[in-house]
This record gives sequence, structure tokens and C-alpha cells, in this order.
Amino acid sequence: MDKKTLRDVELDGKRVVMRVDFNVPIKDGVINDDTRIKAALPSIKYVLEHGASLVLMSHLGRPKEKGYEADFSLKPVGEHLATLLGRPVAFAPDCLAADAQVAALQPGEVLLLENTRFYKQEQAKVKKTDDMSDDELKAKKAELKAAQKEMAKKLASYGDIFVNDAFGSAHRAHASTAVICQFMPVSVAGFLLEKEIQYLGNAVEHPVRPFVAILGGAKVSDKLAVVKNLLDKVDTLIIGGGMAYTFLKAQGHEVGNSLCELDQLDYAREMLEKAKAAGKALLLPVDNVAADAFSAEAKTQVVDADIPEGWMALDIGPETVKLYASAIKNAKTVVWNGPMGCFEMAPFAAGTYGVCQAVADSGATSIIGGGDSVSAVNKSGLAAKMTHISTGGGASLEYLEGKALPGVTALSDK
Repeated sequence: MDKKTLRDVELDGKRVVMRVDFNVPIKDGVINDDTRIKAALPSIKYVLEHGASLVLMSHLGRPKEKGYEADFSLKPVGEHLATLLGRPVAFAPDCLAADAQVAALQPGEVLLLENTRFYKQEQAKVKKTDDMSDDELKAKKAELKAAQKEMAKKLASYGDIFVNDAFGSAHRAHASTAVICQFMPVSVAGFLLEKEIQYLGNAVEHPVRPFVAILGGAKVSDKLAVVKNLLDKVDTLIIGGGMAYTFLKAQGHEVGNSLCELDQLDYAREMLEKAKAAGKALLLPVDNVAADAFSAEAKTQVVDADIPEGWMALDIGPETVKLYASAIKNAKTVVWNGPMGCFEMAPFAAGTYGVCQAVADSGATSIIGGGDSVSAVNKSGLAAKMTHISTGGGASLEYLEGKALPGVTALSDK
């Protein structure tokens, strides 16, 4: 990385403000998956072991941004974090009114601030209403941006050093992720953020070849820039999931009732021609698992690249799994974002799990990004065989598109 990291700063006697990604699933006060909390532990422990006090901040869920909402409180997260750390974690019920608690912090002590998204200025998003003029919209945006800077300045006042370890929010220019850097003497990457950027950066910019990218998910429109960017870099691009049927339609195949974006057919043709001209392999399903309804109880049949009228393809077929596995087998670098089918329903999970097994068996450096891909890998029991599983779906996707991430670019240069 060309940005400073935790290793580049003196921590003894300092107060550190750290943005983490504690956006975890909670129901009735119980955390159902603490993966993201555990992912932040190396940075948290490093700060505390090197003589600093620590102020943690995060968002949780999508509150209405009008103040406290019990369902989105980070208090249960703080209690769980205390158990994981084996030390108390104090809690500030208002992220912008924690001055006294921050001032009282001693080296080795931790304070977790309440959900930053209880304040509208954290994200500073404005939705235009029907009765709002362009001038009113412009004024409202300016007002919120000014309030965002004030929020960032307040959060910055809590410490001497800012650490961003929230890769899952690094693609957002929010008060607590990027704007805060304007008011800190030094802003550095935490170990998780550093790891994410190193793996994704090396995979995309300096891959050991053959480099295979696997893209799935529902829509081509969600991954327009990803396909275009990766075609310039990969040796083989594998496409599955619902987005495959727009490409098959563009080739002249019948897709029945399968998900297909007619307004993206020209784009799909353009990408197919681009791959051919560049000598890149762009692989599409040669057979599919089709169903007569979107249901786990639907009738199913394996068909070729043409989907019969009245049927919809919900997974890649066994021959496609073999085709994709063959391409993955010799890869040295694999980036995977998006499932091959509706793996949440058992009849349509074989394609995703088959590809997952192929990636695990390949021995390649494998980077898994995107919520559904990560979920599939975890459910498959093969997570331990993957080189790196990203904690940030949206951030990893934007990185694969070639976009700069505001939460990274705002950090101090080395």
C-alpha cells in the first residue's frame, strides 16, 4: 500500500479513533454472526497492546437517521466485544456527545460510540421530493455537507490518530470513514483494510497467471463496469447466475422465463466481441437446471443452452460445472464475486457449490468477494481453503470496477 498503516505510527500514550465495520446481524439483542467483529480484533488488540486508548465507531443497519432506535443500537455489540477481548468496553449512548467519556479514557481502555447513522449528516444523502426545486435541492445538499464536516470534526476531536479498518464502508465518503481525515493529524489503515487492499490490488493489478475471474449474481446491470474492467486483465472470465442469460440471449439462445435484461443485450454483445478480439476466454453455461416456477418445490429438468418456453434457469448444469472447473483447475489467481444460481434453494445449489469445490481444489490464490459468494463459501464448509474472504461486498465490487475508494484515498500517504 502507498498509504500509512498502524505500523507506521507511534501509539504509546495516544488516543486512537478507529472506524470499524460492526454492521452485524442482530435479532432480539443476540448477534447471529460475529465475523466482522472478530475481523477487527487484530487492529484493536495492537492499539491497546501498544499503550494507546481507543475510541471505536461504526454504523449498524439502516436506521431512519432521526435519532436513537433500539433495533439499531450498538450496545449489544459492545458487550460481545468485551467478551472477545476479555476486558471492559465502555459505551457512549450518543456518538456526538461523548467528550467526558473520551477524556476519561486511560491507556488500554476502550470506548464504543453509538451508531453513527443515527445522524443524517453521517451519510449526507438527500432525496429529491416532487415539490423540491433544483435550487432547493442544491441548498439542502450544501447544508448537509456542511453538517457532515462538523460531525467529522467532532469525531476527530476524540483522538490523535485515525485508523480506518472498515473495508466494508471504504467505498463511502461518510463523516466517519473519509471526511474525518480532513481534521486528523494522521490517518492510517488498520490491518484488515490493509489486507483487503493488498489481496484485491495484487489480484487485479499484479496477478500470477493464469488469472480467472468468476462473476455471478442476478443482473448484468449490477456488474457492467466489473465485466468491462476485468476483461482487460483476466485470461478467462466465467459468467454464471442470472446475468448469464442476458449473455446467452445476446448469442441468439432462447432463455424462456429466465432473468434477462433486454436493455443490456447490446452491452453483452459488445463484451463478447471484446473478449474474442482480445483472445480472452469468456465462458457461459452450456447446460442449465431449469424450473417451472421460482420455488424449491418446482419441477426441474436439465436443459442445454436454450431454455424451453415457460421454464426458467435457476442454476448452471453439471456439464457447465465441469467446463468451469476445468478452467479453474489450472488457475494461479481466482477472483470470485457472485453465485452461479439460486443456491439458497437446495435444488439449485449444485452449480455454486461445484464451482466452490473447484476453487478450493485449484491451489490458486483465491479472493472471494460479495455477500452471496461469501455466504455460499461459508455454507459449503470450504472457507478454510480460500486464500482471502472479503468482508466488504460493495467495496470489493467497486474495487473490481477500478474505482477509487474514498475511505482509502483519504488516508495519509507514506
